[in-house]
Amino acid sequence: MARLFGTDGVRGVANTELTCDLAFKLGQAAAVFLGGSIVIGKDTRLSGDMLEAAAAAGIMSGGGTALLAGVIPTPGVALLVRELRADGGIVISASHNPPEYNGIKLFDAQGYKLPDEVEDRIEAFIAAGGISPETASDDLPLPAGDRVGVAVRVDEALEIYVNHAVDSVRSQGIDFSGMHIALDAGHGASALTSALAFERLGARVTVINDDFNGVDINVGCGSTHLEPLRALLAESGADIGVAHDGDADRVMLMAPDGFEIDGDFVEAVCALDMRERGILARNTVVSTVMCNLGFVRAMEANGIEVVQTAVGDRYVLEEMRAQGYSIGGEQSGHMILLDHNTTGDGLMTACQFIAAVIRSGKPVSEAVKVMERYPQALVNVRVRDKHALAGNEAVRREIEAVESELGDTGRVLVRTSGTEPLVRVMVEAADAGAADDAANRIAAVVEREL
Repeated sequence: MARLFGTDGVRGVANTELTCDLAFKLGQAAAVFLGGSIVIGKDTRLSGDMLEAAAAAGIMSGGGTALLAGVIPTPGVALLVRELRADGGIVISASHNPPEYNGIKLFDAQGYKLPDEVEDRIEAFIAAGGISPETASDDLPLPAGDRVGVAVRVDEALEIYVNHAVDSVRSQGIDFSGMHIALDAGHGASALTSALAFERLGARVTVINDDFNGVDINVGCGSTHLEPLRALLAESGADIGVAHDGDADRVMLMAPDGFEIDGDFVEAVCALDMRERGILARNTVVSTVMCNLGFVRAMEANGIEVVQTAVGDRYVLEEMRAQGYSIGGEQSGHMILLDHNTTGDGLMTACQFIAAVIRSGKPVSEAVKVMERYPQALVNVRVRDKHALAGNEAVRREIEAVESELGDTGRVLVRTSGTEPLVRVMVEAADAGAADDAANRIAAVVEREL
């Protein structure tokens, strides 16, 4: 049986896979395993109201207080848990997934995503039916009378989140006066926060997709579809483009000429700025094995150590917390700045990047030249048995041959998909043609062997 929790909470098509019953039990579990007060936030999906009601009912059934933050970015919930001294948080969102999907992820009292062992206990609780008249016991009673929980609306939720981002910049003695920002809110939660924060910092903001009807979130827009942002930049003449995904825990940026500033560039600029200010903990950055080789080379050239983890922001965060690092991220735009928040925060990332650019005294297009992106080729190979990759000698020999040919000028990464019968072949090289040829060579062997 597949694990209930994926790498970022529980997800599925709302009302058929992610049901109200499951949301209720997750809410009940939050009250039982995390504590008596749970913040709930959601993105703009149509199913958000339904699942919020079910999760809140579960919290109250477990004897807890549901603190309803309404539509707010995921990092806003992580922040509110700490600011309100709550015992945990629930975010109802499927991030960058299509509108018909939704998800539920939980945070602990410090605003961190739950470790696997707590998720496993919650999964066992749900599999056993939660607390019901049939399963209630002296150890786990079903609350009744004055022990039943209540719901309380947090009217100041958005203000707390926006002010946190604004104050993080003002405390550095700068603002965004004279900056023109083009923003694509992706019909998501950032529609209520990012433009407001940028404007309070003094920027002029031209925004698109800041309306929402519940079924347009992430559709042809936002951080996974940058064409609307590129058009807006060209039309508005803005100094920088900003695009969020549905729950605004990630951000993709763009220079005025349409150059895409992915998470590797953002982390490089921010890391160098942090080092200059003496706040780069242990002179180290954290990324994943999928980061661009150009990022690694840029950090090495500046004397900054790079630690690479498995793909997934939870693995980046685990390494940061274990070793006391302050910045980590993914190419996809998830950036964790532990001096400011406990999870990926698209607004905070954009604010810190823009602040770093302002301090550099350079336009955005020049500031990002601290690293050069190596051409990257990615080939997905559908296979019969992806698990056979680890012991296949022919594939290993071909990978070693390519690595020997590339030397220090390239990199090879071959890994299995976590969810599909695929082997992903990624090659980076100084030349795009060489990267393509090498990736296709390895892919041909993988296809033949597996």
